[in-house]
Amino acid sequence: MSNPLKNRRDTIKLLGAVAGLAAIPTVSMAKAVPKPAFTLCLNMSTIQGQKLGFIKELEIAAKAGFRSVEIWMNSLQTYLDNGGSLTSARKRITDLGLTIENAIGFAQWIVDDEATRNKGVTQMQREMEMLAQIGCNRVAAPPVGATQDPGLDLKRAAERYRVILELGEKTGVVPHLEMWGFSQNLSRLSDVLYVAAESGHKFARVLLDVYHLYKGGSSLDSLPLVGKAGIEIFHINDYLTNMSPASITDADRVYPGDGVAPIQRILQTIRNPDKPVILSLEVFNKSYYAQDALLVAQTALAKMKAITRNIS
Repeated sequence: MSNPLKNRRDTIKLLGAVAGLAAIPTVSMAKAVPKPAFTLCLNMSTIQGQKLGFIKELEIAAKAGFRSVEIWMNSLQTYLDNGGSLTSARKRITDLGLTIENAIGFAQWIVDDEATRNKGVTQMQREMEMLAQIGCNRVAAPPVGATQDPGLDLKRAAERYRVILELGEKTGVVPHLEMWGFSQNLSRLSDVLYVAAESGHKFARVLLDVYHLYKGGSSLDSLPLVGKAGIEIFHINDYLTNMSPASITDADRVYPGDGVAPIQRILQTIRNPDKPVILSLEVFNKSYYAQDALLVAQTALAKMKAITRNIS
């Protein structure tokens, strides 16, 4: 006959052992997948010379393997003027599996002339509202109209930037202050950093570019001062060794990796461990415009993958 007391003791020991095993953390055999450092994006400037039209540009980008794109407002507006709608555009974007990361527009929101500036702010608001309807929550805010004559008061520029940032809060589309290296104003990193900071707005962001950093003569030693929160999207491209800042133009940009720009250093500086930075390839190369658009987009993606492969 079994001993009830002994059975009870054995049961207690067994339960204790099971509880102890449960307390031992399990080790997963699967390795954690590292978060990508960058989201690869095609700026439609890269294939705009082929004059494809808004929808065809999207289709080429998707066919090439991109899942993120940066559109141009003039291309979208032409599509709408020719009978397209924001609803149909959004459906096509969704069907293609694309995300519209940013839009390039040319509203004169920053200029000194009040009447022109008011029109620019109105244009910016209208374009933000359009972009919201197709799922885009960023828009570039370059110093359009303030590029020829130097002397723009940067404190006033900051006040004007805050105005469109407040519009961004209402529309859900944040304007990113874009640096243009060829401009007489906002051509240097220090300029856009001051304007963004002086705006005093929590959504202030800067939109920088490999080419424009070189063209405007900004020191890469100052790039870390932007901070991780200040950059969500960055324009990537390259330039050749025989191009000085004074002589280089937009049309001279080449695929990343085909020139001498310190791209690896730049990418290591701007990478954000908390979320991927959107890298948008923006070139205006006439030799690329003479090629098949799909080939250009495929080449662009391959070049971007190669330049970012060892950065995580």
